[in-house]
Amino acid sequence: MKNIAIIGASGYTGAQITALIDADASLSIQGLYVSENSLDKGRLLADLYPTYQHIQIPLSPLSAAAKQTIVEQADAVVLATEHSVSLELAAFFYQQGLAVFDLSGAYRFADVEQYPKWYGFEHTQAAVLADAVYGLAEWNHEQIAQSKMIAVPGCYPTASLTALKPLKPMLTDAYPVINAVSGVTGAGRKAQLHTSFCEVSLTPYGVLGHRHQPEIATQLGQEVIFTPHLGNFKRGILATITVQLAKGTTEADIAAAYQIYDDCPLVSVKHNQFPKVDDVVNTPNCIVGWKYDPQSNYLVVASAIDNLMKGAASQGLQCIKIHFGL
Repeated sequence: MKNIAIIGASGYTGAQITALIDADASLSIQGLYVSENSLDKGRLLADLYPTYQHIQIPLSPLSAAAKQTIVEQADAVVLATEHSVSLELAAFFYQQGLAVFDLSGAYRFADVEQYPKWYGFEHTQAAVLADAVYGLAEWNHEQIAQSKMIAVPGCYPTASLTALKPLKPMLTDAYPVINAVSGVTGAGRKAQLHTSFCEVSLTPYGVLGHRHQPEIATQLGQEVIFTPHLGNFKRGILATITVQLAKGTTEADIAAAYQIYDDCPLVSVKHNQFPKVDDVVNTPNCIVGWKYDPQSNYLVVASAIDNLMKGAASQGLQCIKIHFGL
């Protein structure tokens, strides 16, 4: 049994992965941690999330002594923390020999020059970054198994890349156009006026400047146009993508490309059927639906995931189990 420490456990994603690890017979929770300045320190996770009444574990402050205890007792650390916080914590625990599963964006780009532009900080851990692998579970199984520094993908990139990567050999130079909508939990637990449920109305944001655009483009190996939207629902993502395929591409070619997921139990692909958010909420699944016009060579593909599950916590769990061979 592998012992896992979870840092940032009071947030939506941290609480979700705590529940998943708690329910997994091959894993145990070493401890739950929050910032020393957090108002939640000392409280039980169940006090914050009554859904998890069975998890009567206190949220401990991440002091220097707590870090040493984690090093001594844990096999791995999950970081559900802010990007700049994960930057230093991931490096510390990785250098101590623990496996690190970072749910932030601090290690998703291999190029250090990307971080000031998209995340607002200089990346000071080049050696650790060089060892990091991108934890897109269905695609990078071998790398996840071998590396102790796993950068779990963002929620929008997970939905988009799952839909697009099988099609890469068929894509033209035209940029895929991704329109995606997320529930408000994607903005985190901290109260903000613009993500208050009473204030939210369907709207685009981060237009032509969202940090997940270069993440998708980097992992796809092709530029994309990505427009995220905020919807007035709690959780889930639906990405609807329009792509131009190479002339002569047939429906049979597309179906064959998506057969790569035949042995992936969490990904299902449907021809001429499109998913809705409710199909995947509270599950680790991704459902992909597609329809093709051979006259224009345009394909429309939709990809649905739960942003807190496949877009974060359950993919983190996938990476943990892949890495430890469970």
